[in-house]
Amino acid sequence: MQTSTENHREKSGTTLSPGAADTPGKTPLVELRRLTSSLPGRVAVKLESRNPSGSIKDRVAAALVDEAASEGRLAPGCTIVAATSGNTGLAIARIAAAQGYKARLTVPESWSHERMALLLYLGADVIVTPGGNMEAARQRARQLTSNSGEGRAVLLDQFTSQANCEVHRLTTAEEIWADTGGEVAAFVAGVGTGGTITGVARGLRSHKPRVHITAVEPAASPVLAGGKPGLHGIQGIGAGFIPPLFSFDVVDDIVGVGDEDAFEWTRRLAREEGILAGVSSGAAVAAAMAIAGQKRMAGKLIVTMVCDSAERYVIAPRIEATSRRGGRI
Repeated sequence: MQTSTENHREKSGTTLSPGAADTPGKTPLVELRRLTSSLPGRVAVKLESRNPSGSIKDRVAAALVDEAASEGRLAPGCTIVAATSGNTGLAIARIAAAQGYKARLTVPESWSHERMALLLYLGADVIVTPGGNMEAARQRARQLTSNSGEGRAVLLDQFTSQANCEVHRLTTAEEIWADTGGEVAAFVAGVGTGGTITGVARGLRSHKPRVHITAVEPAASPVLAGGKPGLHGIQGIGAGFIPPLFSFDVVDDIVGVGDEDAFEWTRRLAREEGILAGVSSGAAVAAAMAIAGQKRMAGKLIVTMVCDSAERYVIAPRIEATSRRGGRI
């Protein structure tokens, strides 16, 4: 799959990119050798924080915008409307700024202050919805588009668009396959929209049908496992409902990770591997480490995602660490 950036470079003979909107993907895959030194299995993380707005959602936002433009729904002067729990909103706001659109984003009130500030910094309009889950934000986004003038506001729905899954099947999975030389034995991912795990699973299994796929959700909101939604502190996953894009058919098991474990592994990534990661990445790494500890995984490679960096959550881990250490970090 050749991107617009690669087309531009091929024609111009330069390594310049035509714009920041065209530069997601091809992120590094890093093995966690210190954290796994005593474990039978190996774990590698894909550093999606290297994307232009700092998260895996740069891939998704670019795919959603490209899809809407190619279908004729998105044109100059339009306002992009989207519901987001964080990173997709930032990626959409970045693309809107780079391509001359307006962005209006609905977000749950539990959003981190860091991400809210970044959205405003990028020039987006932000509408805060009550509660900690995504359903209220999605309803508000639909209202905004239905009440707008025809053709002026365009809803981009990461929870229902197959472009979300497809971009991961065509890019993320192929990068993992190439970077591991086909050695990947298992893939672990947190579930927010379901696009990453569904798309990557389909892509990897097109090469290696027996790749083991593990979905991660908050233990306090075990919806995928058949439980009831609940409040949790792992921003970015656990939307409180089964996302339409999530495919049970491609998943071998579902693991619930507690808030404490997610924060702890986020800190360990920073302090033992020098990797700054968000809390959802800590949850995914916690699950990957549990799998790597199994005897059957001896010598085998497990891949998971560091979906973004720590800067957007640094207040939350600091509060958590302070409370546990009597005021010292």
